[in-house]
Amino acid sequence: MKGTLAFDIYGTLIDTQGITGMLEKHAGLKAEAFSQLWRKKVLEYSFRRGLMDRYLDFAACTHQALDYTLEVFGIPLSVREKTALLEAYRELPVFDDVREGLSEAENAGFRIYAFSNGKRSDVEHLLDHGGIRKFFIDIVSVDEVRKFKPDPEVYRHFLKRSFSQPEHTWLVSSNPFDVLGAVSAGLKSVWVRRSPPVIMDPWEIAPEVTVEKLPGIVPAIASFENTQVS
Repeated sequence: MKGTLAFDIYGTLIDTQGITGMLEKHAGLKAEAFSQLWRKKVLEYSFRRGLMDRYLDFAACTHQALDYTLEVFGIPLSVREKTALLEAYRELPVFDDVREGLSEAENAGFRIYAFSNGKRSDVEHLLDHGGIRKFFIDIVSVDEVRKFKPDPEVYRHFLKRSFSQPEHTWLVSSNPFDVLGAVSAGLKSVWVRRSPPVIMDPWEIAPEVTVEKLPGIVPAIASFENTQVS
C-alpha cells in the first residue's frame, strides 16, 4: 500500500484544547468555554480573511482571536500574560493516539506530510515539541500561497509541493471544512471524528473514510480501496 497522507495539524494531531489548564489561572471555571471560543474565532478569522483577500498568517489570526475572546470574557491581561498564552499555543500537546497512528501509516508505506494553516515555523515547533517530527517527509504550510483552507488553491499547492497525484493522496483531518475542501479539490479524505457530537456537514460531497482514532486509518483506507477494486 503506497500513497500520500496529508495530515492536518491543529485539532487532528495537536489538541487545541490542551491549553485549558493554563487558562484556568485567568478564566477559572470558564476556561474550557474560553478555549473553545478562542479556537472558533481563530478559524472564523482565517475564513473571513480568505474571503476578503486580506491575508495575515495563522499566528496573527490566533493573536487577534485571543484579544477578541479576552474582551468577550472581560479578562484584562498584561502584554506579558498574553505573550505567555500565545507561546503556550505553540507547544500544545499531541493526542494520545498520534504516535501509534503515524507509526502504522509509516510501516504501511505511506508518504507522510504535515499540511497546515499554521506557519511552517510554528508547525515545526509543535511537531518537535510533541516528538513526532521524524514521521514527516516535509511540512507544507498554506502560508506559502497566502491562502487558507478550504481554498482549492491550497490543496493544489500541496499536490505540487509533495509531487503527489490527487487520486493517490489522502487528506487526514478532524475538521469537516478541511475534509470537504480536500474532496472538492479532487483529493481523497479521511475524517477523524475525535468528538462524537461533531457531525459532518450534510453536503453533496463526503469523506471516503471515517475513523474515530488515528490507528484506524490504515485498515480503513485498505478496506475502501478493496471495495473500489471489487
